[in-house]
Amino acid sequence: MDNLEPSKKQTRSRRKTNYKGATSKPTSGIAPKTPKQKEFLDHLKQNSQVFVLGPAGTGKTYVTATYAADQYTLKEIDKIVITRPHVAVGKELGYLPGTLEEKTYPWALPVLDVLEKHWGKGTLETAIKNGNVEMAPLALMRGRSFENAFIIVDETQNITTHELKMLLTRVGEDSTIVLNGDVQQTDLKGDSGLPVIVALAEKYNLNVPVVEFGLEDIVRSDICAQWVKVFYQEKL
Repeated sequence: MDNLEPSKKQTRSRRKTNYKGATSKPTSGIAPKTPKQKEFLDHLKQNSQVFVLGPAGTGKTYVTATYAADQYTLKEIDKIVITRPHVAVGKELGYLPGTLEEKTYPWALPVLDVLEKHWGKGTLETAIKNGNVEMAPLALMRGRSFENAFIIVDETQNITTHELKMLLTRVGEDSTIVLNGDVQQTDLKGDSGLPVIVALAEKYNLNVPVVEFGLEDIVRSDICAQWVKVFYQEKL
């Protein structure tokens, strides 16, 4: 079947805002820690869609958010969109008070922490205030279109096939979307949509690279690596 994926465009951002103290060069100088991270970065530079799978501690979210931070700093994109499923691990915390931004802030922290590390707290707060960094709940995405954006989808293993159908059809022109997750760690009561979407991309020969991290790629800490390996061995 013909390749159905359009080539990735390099369109400069239309965003005019210059933040105080911001630099015109990438702030992270990200260097891959493993061959698999290098493979992931290479795909990010060449593709508008990337699926990245693997256990905790392999740098899936960190590499994604760091690359997005650099693209934003260089004005290659207008905004960064962060989304993930609202599926609790264990007991629910109950109703969270506050505005929509305050409700979504906790689950976006893994990405926001990385952005703050590279930009600083003031720049991140300004970007959020201006809508250039958006925490977008899946439940409120229908009907929207994201253009010239970098869309980060965390914990994709907890998203259903129906929700992924809606999410992937929100991606507009000149945008990049990264779906990351660990298919071994789904918290859904039903079936995860992540393996279904990966299988469809392969079936229809879409130009969507799938990067699969393994236990040997864990870089967070020795403690993290030890426990992840134990949990995988015990199928927990």
